Amino acid sequence: MQSNTVREKILAGQSAIGSFLGLGSPNVAELLAHVGLDWLVIETEHNALDMAQVEHMLMAVSGTNTVPLVRVPSSDPVFIQRALDIGAMGIVVPMVKSATEAEAIVRATRYPPVGTRSFGPLRASDYTVEYEDYFNQANDNILIALIVETAEAVKNLDVIGAVPGIDVLFLGMFDLCLSLGLNPFQMPFPETDAVIEAVLALGRKNDVAVGLGVGTPDELRQRAEQGFTFLSYGTDYNLLLGAVRPGVSAFKALSD
Repeated sequence: MQSNTVREKILAGQSAIGSFLGLGSPNVAELLAHVGLDWLVIETEHNALDMAQVEHMLMAVSGTNTVPLVRVPSSDPVFIQRALDIGAMGIVVPMVKSATEAEAIVRATRYPPVGTRSFGPLRASDYTVEYEDYFNQANDNILIALIVETAEAVKNLDVIGAVPGIDVLFLGMFDLCLSLGLNPFQMPFPETDAVIEAVLALGRKNDVAVGLGVGTPDELRQRAEQGFTFLSYGTDYNLLLGAVRPGVSAFKALSD
């Protein structure tokens, strides 16, 4: 089984940079995997991708050094198992609200006796060529990131962050704002700034990486200095928009 270099970095206290893939394109996934990102998250919560399409994107990334992760639609163990069986080396789980749910997520990624994951890693084991090797290494090689994005998660933050096996707490700022009754388009707020500081402190206390999305090099440097070690540099669609919009604006200015 390929070593999960991102999890190794995180456990060693190092930082890792990646991006989220929402467009569902294997070509875009492959392109970004060749840029030098440590990880890529394939989005399945907020788009129409089915698992066959996710598998094709995982194949596109597999020829690179980038670690492929999948944001599953929910903490349902079926979603977790399918993502791992087709080759994801970790999962990003949305809307986690309690330590009980976090513990169940960890168990769903681990084979017995420490977990409840059913054995059948077809593509993940190179179609059974590395069956036994995958079984022996998988429990220590799967990265788990939980998205902190609800008022309930904030309330239960200390116990969620203390669950063994959680590698990353990733702040989902838009949904966090909505859950707190705030307009995300008017950030920042004192309330969300307080949550950020609480999550960073918890990460330092429990040796858990803390993640956040950033959109510019300046913001990346700022957040890294603040203590974030699992940084998402844009999404594929935002990176594309950021490249196209200046050209469109320049063209339109020619006729003004």
